[in-house]
Amino acid sequence: MPEIWNNGFLWVDIVKPNRDEMKKLSERFPFHELNLEDCLSKIQIPKIDRYEDHAFIILNFPTLEKERIPRSRQLASFIGSGYLVTVHDGELRSISEIFRQCVQSDKAKKELMGRSAGYLFHSIIDALTDDLLNLVRKIVGNIEDIEDVVFDEQANAAGEISYIRRQITVLRRIAIPLKRTVNEIAAKDIRKFSEEDLTPYFDDVNDHIDKVIDTLEESKETIEIYKDTDYLHGTDRSNKILAILTIVFTLSMPVTIMSSLYGMNVDIPTIEDPSLQILGRYTTFFLIVVGSSAIALTMALYFHRIKWI
Repeated sequence: MPEIWNNGFLWVDIVKPNRDEMKKLSERFPFHELNLEDCLSKIQIPKIDRYEDHAFIILNFPTLEKERIPRSRQLASFIGSGYLVTVHDGELRSISEIFRQCVQSDKAKKELMGRSAGYLFHSIIDALTDDLLNLVRKIVGNIEDIEDVVFDEQANAAGEISYIRRQITVLRRIAIPLKRTVNEIAAKDIRKFSEEDLTPYFDDVNDHIDKVIDTLEESKETIEIYKDTDYLHGTDRSNKILAILTIVFTLSMPVTIMSSLYGMNVDIPTIEDPSLQILGRYTTFFLIVVGSSAIALTMALYFHRIKWI
């Protein structure tokens, strides 16, 4: 298990935990077996379990996968007097980066680990919240990028809108419980594991989370407007296409009817009577063209008069 010591303070960071590592933790720390089982599960909701000498906290933060949809990743933490144990699957890169800084730099180790478990836990939460805020800003940028496409009647932005709506939904499911849990941590738990008052630090984290939630709510309203606009434009394009096809079909009905009439096995003038074949063998074709055109033209003029065309 990777660990760092600084003046009697211990930070253990477990990436991609397994049962052997959880067993070693249980032998080394007074952790409840159910909490250790929760560390192995990836579907836990945010929660806080309080004990006399430590607290067990689960928080969820997003990571952006290759398919552009954020995924919720779990951070499990044991906070006690003189130690912090973090357990995650490695996708939360900010934690690994902070741990690496503490290993490589004595200055960073003294700054992050030289005060209390509560301060180190705040530093981790603050970095992950900044990542969340940056991810939300990228979504806002994507919304601005598709604005011109949405209001272009000839373009279709349905696919991009669907991606952004799903991103917003996932982040809202993460940010809202995160705010509630961080507020509870700041109010009830951190004071037990830090001699200094960390309220201003956690208030700053809460401000960032509030900004994330407000931005997501605004983005949700904006993308819903874009969705309705794109739907209206798509419906209007479909209606225009259907109108044109309907007009073409309607105007083609006369020639269809007349051609079918002259194709029937019945006695029809100009076909059976040689005296009526003024243009010879082209007489029937001429009558079909002229008759159909005259009826179609009459229909077109009528449609124009009643403003269908």
